[in-house]
Amino acid sequence: MVNRALPVLVYDGDCGFCTSCAHRAQRLVRPRCTVVPWQLVDLADLGVSEERAAREVLWVTPPGTVYGGAQAVAKALLSAGGGWAVLGGALRGLPPLRWAAHAVYRLVAANRHRLPGGTPACALSHRDLAGPAHRH
Repeated sequence: MVNRALPVLVYDGDCGFCTSCAHRAQRLVRPRCTVVPWQLVDLADLGVSEERAAREVLWVTPPGTVYGGAQAVAKALLSAGGGWAVLGGALRGLPPLRWAAHAVYRLVAANRHRLPGGTPACALSHRDLAGPAHRH
């Protein structure tokens, strides 16, 4: 059970790269949230599908609004305050930076199995990367 009074940052605990990033963010950024792998949380309670949780990092607010990918990262940065919040605000609010953040996030997600800590098990299929809006 997750403390729903705080936002929840949900990541893929089966991916070494994602796990390393989540732990590093907890130490360095210190977002004001609960950080948990999707494999250890009741996704239905958070209003999130397993498919989406496996595809991208998620930020779930206490009322249940879900942000994914680069927007989830921006929300985590915003919650940390200070300089991190400035960066998070820029990534979330300024269209050119928001678009670039989305593109970089998708590039990293597509290649997370090649990045430090990643393994072949971390690889996402092209179908996973497309997301539900692009599926037939």
